Amino acid sequence: MSHITEQRGLNWFEALAGDAQPVTGLPGSLRVADGELAGQAVRYIAVVADEHNPFPRARSGEVGLLEGWGLAQAVDAAIELDRDSTHKRALIAIVDVPSQAYGRREEAYGIHQALAGAVDGYARARLAGHAVIGLLVGKAMSGAFLAHGYQANRLIALRDPAVMVHAMGKAAAARITLRSVEDLESLAASVPPMAYDLDNYASLGLLWDVLDVEQAATPARDDVATVQDSLARAMADIAQSPRDLRSRLGAENRAASSQVRELLRAQW
Repeated sequence: MSHITEQRGLNWFEALAGDAQPVTGLPGSLRVADGELAGQAVRYIAVVADEHNPFPRARSGEVGLLEGWGLAQAVDAAIELDRDSTHKRALIAIVDVPSQAYGRREEAYGIHQALAGAVDGYARARLAGHAVIGLLVGKAMSGAFLAHGYQANRLIALRDPAVMVHAMGKAAAARITLRSVEDLESLAASVPPMAYDLDNYASLGLLWDVLDVEQAATPARDDVATVQDSLARAMADIAQSPRDLRSRLGAENRAASSQVRELLRAQW
């Protein structure tokens, strides 16, 4: 019996991509398609669950070896296709990733390099002039989010309890810190970076837009229209902005980050 249940990333990919042209030659855990949104070429990219993944640790939507290198391949291909084009396709990373794939084989075969390849691809695409947008529709956890979505010019999230952002799952964080899950939740109430909920994450200034939808798991037509409108506005905003990530600074709960940068500039 399959252990795979809800697939938010896949549902949103299919809803947004529609009849876009699928990109082939990638692992079965990736969905990539080229289409058009608001008159601009876009490439939709999602990591999805694949119960037939040859790496058992990456069968429920985790980002592992195949996924890291596959993301790098999909992004690098877009960069190459548009290298001489004035209007470069936007990359829309649809994010629902519970974790990177933990396992001895993953560590032995260099999962750190695979995920770094994905990060590098997204960063180079952004610096080359591709609008990169991360759309958070489910979990955005740990190294999986760093590899798929976090290098975006703009981050957009659905307002829903199942949309969570953190460096670690609650159970794992509890084990590492020798606390109970309940203790961690109490701590998160006063320390925003420790929290999992979207409002605390937004208070760090990292989200460009937070969207209210009716059906976050299985989007209805109006939900898709709401997200498409936000994506279009994000692409227009990116076109008029620097290619770096300075837009994420300035929030009250990231005052220390801004101060550190000021001190580094003054010393160097």
